[in-house]
Parts: sequence; C-alpha cells; structure tokens
Amino acid sequence: MPKLPKAHTLKALAASVLIALQCAAPMLHPVQAAGLPTLGDGASSLTTGEERRLGDSIVKELYRDPDYLDDPVLQEYVEGIWLHLQDAARKNGELSQELEERFAWTLLLGKDRQVNAFALPGGYMGVYLGLIGVVSSGDELASVIAHETSHITQRHIARMLSQQGKQTPLMLASMLLGALAATRSPDAAMAIMMGGPAAVMQNQLNFSRAMESEADRMGYSLMAPAGFAPQGFVSMFGKLQQASRLNDNGSWPYLRSHPLTTQRIADMDSRVPPGKRAAAPAPTLEHVMMAARARVISNTGVDVRRQWATLPRSGSFGSLTQAEQVAQLYAATLSAIYLRDWPLAREMAQRLLSATAGNAQANIQARWLSAELEYKADQPQAALAALPLQSSNAPQAAPKITASGNQAGPSLATVDVIEHVAPRRPELLLRADILLKLNQAASVASPLQTWVTDHPRDGTAWQTLARVWHSQGQEMRALRAEAEAQVAHYDYAAAVDRFKAAQDLARRAGAKADYFEASIIDTRLRAVDELLREQLRDKTINK
Repeated sequence: MPKLPKAHTLKALAASVLIALQCAAPMLHPVQAAGLPTLGDGASSLTTGEERRLGDSIVKELYRDPDYLDDPVLQEYVEGIWLHLQDAARKNGELSQELEERFAWTLLLGKDRQVNAFALPGGYMGVYLGLIGVVSSGDELASVIAHETSHITQRHIARMLSQQGKQTPLMLASMLLGALAATRSPDAAMAIMMGGPAAVMQNQLNFSRAMESEADRMGYSLMAPAGFAPQGFVSMFGKLQQASRLNDNGSWPYLRSHPLTTQRIADMDSRVPPGKRAAAPAPTLEHVMMAARARVISNTGVDVRRQWATLPRSGSFGSLTQAEQVAQLYAATLSAIYLRDWPLAREMAQRLLSATAGNAQANIQARWLSAELEYKADQPQAALAALPLQSSNAPQAAPKITASGNQAGPSLATVDVIEHVAPRRPELLLRADILLKLNQAASVASPLQTWVTDHPRDGTAWQTLARVWHSQGQEMRALRAEAEAQVAHYDYAAAVDRFKAAQDLARRAGAKADYFEASIIDTRLRAVDELLREQLRDKTINK
C-alpha cells in the first residue's frame, strides 16, 4: 500500500472525504426552491435541525483533535472577517432568519500548515493556519471565507443529500469521523481515498463544479458590502492557478476539494471592473502580523524559527516596505518566544512597537505580543504593564455567539483605546492568565463572568474562569465552569461528570453550601443529562 505524503495528514482529509460523499449523491432534478438557486430538491432535503445535529456530531470530534487550536488573537481576526461577510449575506437576503437562528456559525482553526478551508453541515467552518499564512491580504482571506459561507447559506450539503434518505446523513458522519480517526494512519487514509466515494467524486465532478461556481458568484457578491476589495477573489484565484500548475506535493489540499477551472477564473475576472483588474489588494499591517503569527505557530521546526528570529538583523531589512518589516519583526518576536531567547524576543518586540506606533490596530497587536512575551518569560508584572489600556471591541456586524465564544470586531476598523469598556477576548484571557500568576485573579472574575454570560459557548473562557474560581477557593463554582467548558465542545458525558462532582461537593458541604450555586448546578445537570441521552441515541442509530 503506497504511503501518503506527509502533507496529506488527515486533518483536512475530513474536507476531502466530505466532498467525496457529497458528490456521491446522484444528479438531482432541478426544482424551484423558495429563495434559493435550483441545485437540488428542496422538498426532501434535510431539515435545518437535522443538518445542525449532523454538524454537531462531526465538530465534537474535531474539538478533540490535537490539531484544533483556539488562539484568541487569530480567532478574533478571522472571525471578525467572517462576521462582516455574514452581515453582508444577511443584507443581501442570502442568510435567512431560520439559518441564522438554527445554525452554529462557528469557526474552528486548525494549526496544520496545509492551505485549506472547508464548510461543514450546520454552519461550521474550518480554516487552517496554512491558509492564513499564505494569503497576501485580508481581502484574499475574505474571498475564501465568502466562498465557504455561500456553501453554508445555500445548504449545498443538504441539497446533495436530499434524495438519499434519512440514513445518508448518518453514513456521512460515520465515514467522516472514520477519516478523522485515521489521522495518524496514512494507510487507512489511502484506503478511504481509494474507495468508492472518491471514484464517484470524479464521475460527478460537473455537479461539484456547478456548486463551486455558485459559491464563487454568491461569495463575490458579499465582498464589497462587507468592506473587502472584490479583487481579492481574483488575486486568490491567481495563487490557486499558480499552485495548480506545480507538481501536486500535497501543500494545497484546497485545490482537491475545490477544483479550479479556467471557467471559474474567467468568471471572477470578468466581474471586476476593467480598470481595477490588475490592482491586487494591499495588505494591512494587522494582516501581515496575523499571517506571520499563523506561519510561526504552524511551523514547529527549530531551525526555521531560528532563521525567522534573526531576519530583522540582516542588512537588507532596511530596504523592505513597512508591511514587510512589521511582518518580519512579528515573526521574529514570536519565534524568539518559542525558542525562549528572551533578550532577542525583547529586542524584536521593542522594534515592533516602534514600527507600529502610527497604526492603532497594529500597535495593539504588538502590545499583546509584548505582554505574551513577558508572561511566558515568567515576568507577570512586566506582562501586565505591557498590556494596552483596555481596548474596546471594535464596532461589528450583528454580534453572534459562537462555540469558540469569540465576539470579534471587524478586521478593518480602527479600534479606540478607552477605559471602562469590555475588553476584547484576546486581552481578557491574557490578562486573566497574568493575574492568576500574580495571585490577583479576583479582579478578573467579574469580567470573565460577564463574558461567559454573553458567550456561553466559549469553552476557553469557561476553563479560565474555572481556574480563577479555583484560585479563590470556590471549588463548586470551579467545577461548574469546567462542566460548561465541556458543554461548549459537545462533550456532554464529561460535563455530566463535572456537574455531578459539584453536586456531591454541595451535599458534603451541607448547610454551608451556596444554595443559589447548588440550584444552578442541579438545573444544568438535568438539562445536559438530557442532551447526553439524545447524543447517545443518535450514536446508537448511527451504528
């Protein structure tokens, strides 16, 4: 059995298998579906609730995967782009109230270096750091996210399954989860890809291309209303076209699940006004910093990080553009942090602060990185001093609560630095970590409680709050927070275990127990126990 290339790790084979299974559905007779293009039989498709449950069952496993990443800084940046695109879809009439209310609208980041992104049933989207690191601007990244958003709003997955009966969604979840389970086994991965679904995918490629073209057109229509340059679609297609001409070494899995054609390229190019076709979107300083962060986090090679850490000391550094200098300084600082070379990291961080002094958003990112540096160097007081004054959430389009819990501001907006406002998520979580190290966590408990009240599916915030309450000796509250963190990732069995532990603690405390807290725990235990029973029923049916 031939081995898969290293870059073919099955993190994104989930997407490939998903597309294969989608394309295994027979060609559907077009019928008019209210408000949607005629790519499938809307009368017999999955309900939105069924599609959401299908997505939940898949994402539950993705949360467990070691490649899942909740990096608050990158999460906020990418999700900020997605929120703008969702708002544009809403205003364009492409995002119905039903989909908005029933779907998860949740972004998951994968730390793999592969250049890929994919949509899953029920409003979930996956984006890999390799994609963030390779795109030249936020507009190019927005073009990919807009394309995937259109797959979700048009319910392409449900439509392709519409004539397969009720067992097909369960088969889809089972096979996709089987692919994820085979992540560590290249032989198993090859067996999956060489099976029937992959063969059928080629036979149904025309149908897949029809969906891709529709997602292109509708995604393109979201760009300008969302505040992004539509040329980002064209320049991103240029990157994909160049990559497709090279020998396939596995570094661009996106091309497998999203086949590029000259027709798609010509269609996008024709939509850009003639005078603007050659103008590639210019990157913001914030984007080049986020791209640098993605590259450093996803590339764990020590030698590469050593090279990045010293690049700004080269003689050619002065001839670079400001954006290039900022990108190199950010990568150098973060690389030196990973290498635990604190003097070098501080040198690069100071240069980065100076280089971004005239850009409010970029300077906040530089300050967060400086605080991260001092925190990891075990200098919590210096880390606290490095943080900016509480930076407000930038104005955003229709705030949404997601499984990551991130309520991100738009990536292109100017962020005012003011006091007495709710801090942005990256700063809130970093400040909490710093204060925990200083044994001063009491001051951050209230902001965290407010945050999880507004963002109840933010598992990371719940875990941080659990640590804060534990440091204060509030063990029953800490156990409840740990349980809520498991609920956020659909691990209802683990959540029930934590709730029961909190319940037992309340019983042992007797009259000294916090009656109000105990009541919350009892209520939540009953609710989550019912969710667990439903989850187990679905699993039994799936078998």
